[in-house]
Amino acid sequence: MRRLSNLIILATGVTVGVAGSYWYAHRPEPISTPATAEQSPPAGVDRKILYYRNPMGAPDTSQVPKKDTMGMDYIPVYADEQDDPGTVKVSLDKIQRIGVRTEKVEARQILHSVRAVGRVEHDESLLTIVALRTDGFIEDLYVNKTGQHVSKGEPLFRVYSPQIQAAQTDLIVASRSLGKMGGLDSEKALEGAMLRLRNLGVPQSRIDEVHKTGINPRTLDWPSPADGDVIEKNVINGQRVAAGDELYRIADHSDVWVIADVAEADSASIDVGMPVTVTVRARPMEPVEGKVAFIYPELTPETRTVQVRIELPNLDQRLKTSMYADVVFIGKDGAAVTAVPDSAIIDSGARQVVIVAKGEGRFEPRAVRLGRRGGGYAEVTEGLAQGEEIVTSATFLIDAESNLRAALQAFSKSETQP
Repeated sequence: MRRLSNLIILATGVTVGVAGSYWYAHRPEPISTPATAEQSPPAGVDRKILYYRNPMGAPDTSQVPKKDTMGMDYIPVYADEQDDPGTVKVSLDKIQRIGVRTEKVEARQILHSVRAVGRVEHDESLLTIVALRTDGFIEDLYVNKTGQHVSKGEPLFRVYSPQIQAAQTDLIVASRSLGKMGGLDSEKALEGAMLRLRNLGVPQSRIDEVHKTGINPRTLDWPSPADGDVIEKNVINGQRVAAGDELYRIADHSDVWVIADVAEADSASIDVGMPVTVTVRARPMEPVEGKVAFIYPELTPETRTVQVRIELPNLDQRLKTSMYADVVFIGKDGAAVTAVPDSAIIDSGARQVVIVAKGEGRFEPRAVRLGRRGGGYAEVTEGLAQGEEIVTSATFLIDAESNLRAALQAFSKSETQP
């Protein structure tokens, strides 16, 4: 039994004995810890004790020495430890343990960047619709596939149109009349016949050919009005078409638009002409530089976003419509302002606080007013001055210590009041 008692003493520091068939234990006096040591008055120095606080951090104070329910001594709080209201003092060893880091408040440029998601779309100014201005019949279809690339002037289809035939006949008659009779009336008739064919959309090359040769061709090879890719095809060989029917839609992809959806909260930071970096997800290592060309005047109510248009060159055709794109709007360089790192800010939602290091282990939580944010820093418009030192890490631990001290002080004051 004596051997077992010795083992328990070595392991726990508690003396164990046996009386009859009952065990009994004797706990030695509490060992001085760093927390109590830092509160103990140095030898030869007369320090005034304000009150005693609970060693476990509970909001319980006493005006006289006492022990808690576990037999631990209450820790004295001295008058020279009480700084300005709201200031908390932390021992140097605790500062090292919790990893407190500080830096001085400096003037910095806040580069505010806004991120958004966009999509590649056709440049609306480069879209062309192919339609006839008269009824007709499609006899041959030269471009018969969606996505096919066409060049300006390249024939799309061969069409027979009775109305174009009649207008060409009028032109031939007017041309012969001018050659035989001449005169002002013949010239006006010729001009009228040519104008009628132009109004029907007949190419000028066909008008000159009919006027020169006097031959009335039955069909007309309809030329493409623009360069681009056929993105819609609504005609097949042998089809009868009416005036105004959309036969083809051609898109020139040498330039494209990126429509970005910017959150309502960030929309005030976007300006026309602002530089933009666009990265499509298909080519994450090939960002494209551009500028904001237009900000749409209406808000999308379903997503609470504002659409912003970026115009980009697409010479190598690597940007495809409907691609998703990550868009970064880069704010302009402004004047240097008082700024602090984002890690230094404690944001409760109702207010923003930074911890000011006042030296010798003293810290002061201070409310501040913030402005712009960007690049990991936030502008401070009120509450701090340049040159002051602030805590950039372990801020929540110091803030919790400050709140605990404030609660203890308020509790002790309520106890002393009659």
